[in-house]
Amino acid sequence: NPFIFGNLRLQKKKKGGGVEGAGDGIARESSPFINNAEMDRGNKYEGKNMALFEEEMDSNPMVSSLLNKLANYTNLTQGVVEHEADEDTKRKEVKVPRMGTFIGVYLPCLQNILGVILFLRLTWIVGTAGVLESFIIVFMCCACTMLTAISMSAIATNGVVPAGGSYYMISRSLGPEFGGAVGLCFYLGTTFAGAMYILGTIEILLTYISPSAAIFKAEDGGEETEAMLNNMRVYGTCIIILMAVVVFVGVKYVNKLALVFLACVILSIIAIYAGVIKTAFDPPDFPICLLGNRTLSKRSFDVCAKFTESNNETKTTTLWRLFCNSSLHNATCDDYFSLNNVTEIQGIPGIMSGVLIDNLWSAYSEKGSIVEKKNQPSVSGSEDVKIGGRPYVFTDIMTYFTMLVGIYFPSVTGIMAGSNRSGDLKDAQKSIPTGTILAISTTSFIYLSCIVLFGACIEGVILRDKFGEAVNGNLVVGTLAWPSPWVIVIGSFFSTCGAGLQSLTGAPRLLQAIARDGIVPFIQVFGHGKANGEPTWALLLTAGICEIGILIASLDSVAPILSMFFLMCYMFVNLACAVQTLLRTPNWRPRFKYYHWTLSFLGMSLCLALMFICSWYYALVAMLIAGCIYKYIEYRGAEKEWGDGIRGLSLNAARYALLRVEDGPPHTKNWRPQLLVLLNLDCEQLVKHPRLLSFTSQLKAGKGLTIVGSVLQGTYLDKCTETQKAEEVCKRCITNSSQFWRNFIL
Repeated sequence: NPFIFGNLRLQKKKKGGGVEGAGDGIARESSPFINNAEMDRGNKYEGKNMALFEEEMDSNPMVSSLLNKLANYTNLTQGVVEHEADEDTKRKEVKVPRMGTFIGVYLPCLQNILGVILFLRLTWIVGTAGVLESFIIVFMCCACTMLTAISMSAIATNGVVPAGGSYYMISRSLGPEFGGAVGLCFYLGTTFAGAMYILGTIEILLTYISPSAAIFKAEDGGEETEAMLNNMRVYGTCIIILMAVVVFVGVKYVNKLALVFLACVILSIIAIYAGVIKTAFDPPDFPICLLGNRTLSKRSFDVCAKFTESNNETKTTTLWRLFCNSSLHNATCDDYFSLNNVTEIQGIPGIMSGVLIDNLWSAYSEKGSIVEKKNQPSVSGSEDVKIGGRPYVFTDIMTYFTMLVGIYFPSVTGIMAGSNRSGDLKDAQKSIPTGTILAISTTSFIYLSCIVLFGACIEGVILRDKFGEAVNGNLVVGTLAWPSPWVIVIGSFFSTCGAGLQSLTGAPRLLQAIARDGIVPFIQVFGHGKANGEPTWALLLTAGICEIGILIASLDSVAPILSMFFLMCYMFVNLACAVQTLLRTPNWRPRFKYYHWTLSFLGMSLCLALMFICSWYYALVAMLIAGCIYKYIEYRGAEKEWGDGIRGLSLNAARYALLRVEDGPPHTKNWRPQLLVLLNLDCEQLVKHPRLLSFTSQLKAGKGLTIVGSVLQGTYLDKCTETQKAEEVCKRCITNSSQFWRNFIL
């Protein structure tokens, strides 16, 4: 019994630092049910700590031990680490997993949750939806992931979760049909997440780091969007190919950069909070130019004025020539330009400025609308001249509440990072719930506080300026950061690039785990790969699907797609926990006790509601895809019996129905024929009178119930083989002889 063995005292070997059972001299086998904390204690601090007692070594580890763990930090799942261990021929033995809660769960979840949406879209969401509605959006999404994390913690602490993560949890809890359908949807979501991260990387590169690197140039203002989309497609394809080659050559290179990507995320967050504190006494100088109440893009001019004084001579500026047909004072100018003054205000007035009141409410707009400042006086002119070529800041898409929910939700995904690596953890039963819930709490605090701080520090027109055109093309959140906007730009670039690499690393292994289970026949080829198990074919398919997201070329269009797949996965995780809890199956004994089926049901309902809030037609398409996969697995999939909850639910329903049947004779309206057929078998275990089954089927006309049986003379232990053969023959005969064979019981 593994629980008995887990309570034995473990002793160190005098030589070699190995672990033995007490007195047996045999190396103890690692078991998922055994707490390895004591097992590791013997060799963890040997020769590294001068503590007098062993208890001190456990409670007072050296700082160098933490630094060593950080140096070896990885955000890859256990399957990836196993593949790399096969490649490393110099390694003679596999080390016992020693990752704790902080390194093994908290930091990977933190890195996966914080990402591209925080840096590129959160300020725009705050400016468009307002502080109050943005707070509601973030709270709903964070509540959804928190409830899902509670359900996931219960499932993950009920046993070890190997490679496959959420797929393994759902398939072993709800059966292969649900597991395969939701697993493939989760795979598609992870793949499209890679596309979203790559699009974010290119947007940072071409918009904020090196705009001159664009291949396609816009000849006039109306073609800027199309040129940007084409640049996204070209650069995105090149980056996908490069990343696929890196993953194919060896994920150990991705592993070595994991700490760099993590440091970029943490430093960027610290820079934002430092910038907010600095605005209280010394706001940064980022002036924005307004014509009336309309925001002007500073990409086309440098002086925010109609005239300048030089050598006692009044001259027109570049801005004048953008609105007038010449540089002369008597030139014909745009009507709105003539009637309104040009003013300059601070884009970052600071946390003490009171701008939070103006940013509380939403400012949704149509596509192509001019970003205007509220409560700013202006005189309307006759818009005879087309404003498309003027240097205004325009909205690139139509905005509304539900659309912003779909764009924001990917920023709270990534909560499965801890459960995916349970085999790498020293005490997975403790680390997964603690690390995941702490990571969600931390990121929720960061998101909710950033919403309030962005609304309190930044002018509303800057918040609604998605690409920072009014602040000389700077990243909006970067203008707030201290000591320099480049801290956020460079940090967000490397973090999004690293997240894309991790998606291309994790998604093929998820597909490989599904393929190796054999429940979806047409994807079994993707279970093969290199000699060490690297999923080569799955990587090629992942890169191809990721290319579809790149061809869409818009981060705002790709985000709702992956939101659907992640929400569906989270919904079934909650369903799995609720079903297992309500069924009270004997093997459902999670160590995490702070769960309840009502919380799981609430999380499932919230996931379903968010799916239709984000996009009802995307939700229907995602459900249709999952439904088709479900029916395909049910029709053609391999027969698997994992003791899942759906079969348990069927048995409970059958038991409940049988107990409700009355002992007395049924009413005439409810009468159904119930027949017993005894088949006679010959010496070769073949049915002598197979047409008897057809006759029985005609008697009951497809209604009622028929019980089919046969008798073999002898002892069961001696006739076991004959019994199994006879059973198969009878089943085949039932199937072939009656179109109503589903009403037969053998």
